Amino acid sequence: MDMYSGLPRKTREYQNFAMDSTFWNNFQFRGDDVFISSYGKAGTTWMQQIVAQFIFEGETDDKPIGDISQWVDFRIPSLDIKMPMIEAQTHRRFLKTHLPVDALVFSPMAKYLYVARDGRDVLWSMYNHHANLNNILYDALDAEPVQFGPNIEPPRTSDLREYFNDWLRDDGFPFWPFWENVRTWWEIRHLPNVRFVHYQNLKNDMEGEMESIGEFLGYDVGSITKGKWDDYVRHCTFNHMKNNAPNSTPMGGALWDGGAQVFVNKGTNKRWTDTLTAADVEAYETRALEELGPECAYWLATGIGA
Repeated sequence: MDMYSGLPRKTREYQNFAMDSTFWNNFQFRGDDVFISSYGKAGTTWMQQIVAQFIFEGETDDKPIGDISQWVDFRIPSLDIKMPMIEAQTHRRFLKTHLPVDALVFSPMAKYLYVARDGRDVLWSMYNHHANLNNILYDALDAEPVQFGPNIEPPRTSDLREYFNDWLRDDGFPFWPFWENVRTWWEIRHLPNVRFVHYQNLKNDMEGEMESIGEFLGYDVGSITKGKWDDYVRHCTFNHMKNNAPNSTPMGGALWDGGAQVFVNKGTNKRWTDTLTAADVEAYETRALEELGPECAYWLATGIGA
């Protein structure tokens, strides 16, 4: 990665059926911006919900997450519609991206939360996401005046093992490359305005992770009253997000057959253990070591060590 004064620099454009990194090229940063990044299906929406508690002091149930925290590089809506919406926000902005670092315009002033999850767990969640997409999204992507390669299509198989092996063999198929996303963010984990969060650690100790995230973002967590803090925590539980799914999901769940309840799916890990063979597991773990190195691969699998 090309670096200047220890900060990453954008070195390429990244454009596919879903994302367009040029949306960042003239982005007007604010000093208190928060950016939530992930490969996808790693806890991004969960992290948006957590950050929203601090920004809105727990008053979030009537605020659709897709309105208050936009996906900047998503090609829909177009740049001329999206950027005025983002610039009009008067609250502290917290926005999401699924770009690798070297395709992102990076701000030394902003705070970055990188959320990750074992790739096998990502894939299981991704399949549910993909299999339930409806024609609203497919038609919108097809209608875009500029196309960057083929658009995504419905899954070509309902066999999760086959879907996983396609994804592993073709590095992220049918979405986007997985390993480079994790690797490029891992390379800047030392920066003071970057914090890594692992999905499993959120599962193990969500309240403790929330405290650390709040402090990283500059909030005086110790001054929050117990009653208010209990609301923050409750709003970030799986059950609460499931029960409030239309406000907890992008576009209120309109892009998925079954709606928002389908998007907020299981919230669990290790579902792959009943499907993948020992050879599949070995292939994944070998690839992780090759792509990430031992330290990053171990962190991705366990949440220990970043």
